[in-house]
Amino acid sequence: MPAVNRLPSGRRAGALGTLALAGALLAAAPAAQAAPAAPSSGPAAATSPTALPTPTGDGAKNICKRLPSTEGHLTNALNRLNGDATVAGSVARLEQRVANAKAAGHTEVETYLNGRLTARKALVGTLKSRQGDLKSVATWCAAHGKGAGK
Repeated sequence: MPAVNRLPSGRRAGALGTLALAGALLAAAPAAQAAPAAPSSGPAAATSPTALPTPTGDGAKNICKRLPSTEGHLTNALNRLNGDATVAGSVARLEQRVANAKAAGHTEVETYLNGRLTARKALVGTLKSRQGDLKSVATWCAAHGKGAGK
């Protein structure tokens, strides 16, 4: 084959991929037209494959079981958020980025980062609230004999 008619390997692979996709679509089109419609009544229509039964309890046993892990996740997240400007994900680091954007005159970037900063500060409050709620849950679990591992 003359060198003039050869495609570079990247373009060749792209062309082959396009041809394969077109062939697959053409082959699937008649099959899709021939497929029967789903029944509109009966047991298959009443329940979808992802439907779950309605809960019968509040999941207290599993909440108590996962309590130490959940407390650890909350503590780690709050430590990260409350870290200084050298900690990735901290409020202080994002505040520094906002200040840098303002100093550079990047008003659109500053606006975007201020929105993220507002959400991150709200997240700190939410996580502190959840941490307090978890202390109450831990007390409840201990009182009802549903401590970790039970």
